[in-house]
Amino acid sequence: MPTIDWFPRLAVIVAGVLGASGIAAAAGASHAGDASILVPLSLIALTQAPAVLALGLHAAATRFLRLATAVIAVGALIFVADLAARHFTGTALFPLAAPVGGGALILGWLLLIPAAFTLRRP
Repeated sequence: MPTIDWFPRLAVIVAGVLGASGIAAAAGASHAGDASILVPLSLIALTQAPAVLALGLHAAATRFLRLATAVIAVGALIFVADLAARHFTGTALFPLAAPVGGGALILGWLLLIPAAFTLRRP
């Protein structure tokens, strides 16, 4: 029985969560009176969702590219979840969640640079 690669499936799931969250936040921001925190939530979610999807499904992915993708995905999820928690509950997801998520996003994008040198032919 062939083994199933879980990474692309997980990337598609994360991209779906980010995409749906981004659309919901954009809709909420356009209809709510004081929804200023929903605008950056929407922006982060909707820009990172297609990136996670494309990187997660990349045919020439190596472990290094998968690491970069995972760091971007986790960073985006933490950042978006923190903004959502602040909007709905008035408190952070956990102390320093936004800087942790944002820092992970920056690190993940920077990891793409050396990952480019590890790509293999599909």
